[in-house]
Amino acid sequence: MAGPIRIAVMASGGGSNLQAIIDACEAGRISGSVVCIVSDRRNAGALDRARNHGIEAIHLRVPKTGTPGWHDADRELVTLLNERGIDLVALAGYMRIIGPELIREYRHRIMNIHPALLPAFPGVEVQWDAVEYGVKIAGATVHFADEEFDTGPIIIQAAVPLMPGDTGEDLAHRILEQEHRIYPQAIQWFAEGRLEIEGRRVTLRDAVALAPTAHIVSPPIDGDF
Repeated sequence: MAGPIRIAVMASGGGSNLQAIIDACEAGRISGSVVCIVSDRRNAGALDRARNHGIEAIHLRVPKTGTPGWHDADRELVTLLNERGIDLVALAGYMRIIGPELIREYRHRIMNIHPALLPAFPGVEVQWDAVEYGVKIAGATVHFADEEFDTGPIIIQAAVPLMPGDTGEDLAHRILEQEHRIYPQAIQWFAEGRLEIEGRRVTLRDAVALAPTAHIVSPPIDGDF
């Protein structure tokens, strides 16, 4: 697909990644526009952000996962997106498991952002888990969503060091800065039609090559090594 694309963002909270996507669209860094924002929470800050930018704000009640009402909401969501001609669904802090009909209808057209270097630390509050585990490098991942949770093909990752004395909140802030960079970039690559998917591998066509010696080491090694 080559842009401009029509984007639907799904969010449950305040929507800082949503704001990064909106800003990138308005600045022309994403070849497309956010058409609507869908939230499972009536009072989500993300809906206020939508209204502030003149974007359609939609509250969709989503019952407990796996119940008949959940499947009904899944079908309603697909209809809603199709009616608006959506090309890409971006999950931005959406705290519900998405349903099978949405996955089938929009396979490889649903992106998610996760504050860890998947497959390490799936789930929620993973920045705090990373601190407790004692990792030296953490980060963020943008991936295509699939039937499982945080398991889809990886598009782009950004790594950040864990600093001495970091709390989960410190690490979360540092990771979030990178989320706001890599999520709009992944969406733009999609709009340009540059993402090629084969099994679990996502290849970026015409990518800038990393140097063979590129590396991240934390803590830094001593000069003699």
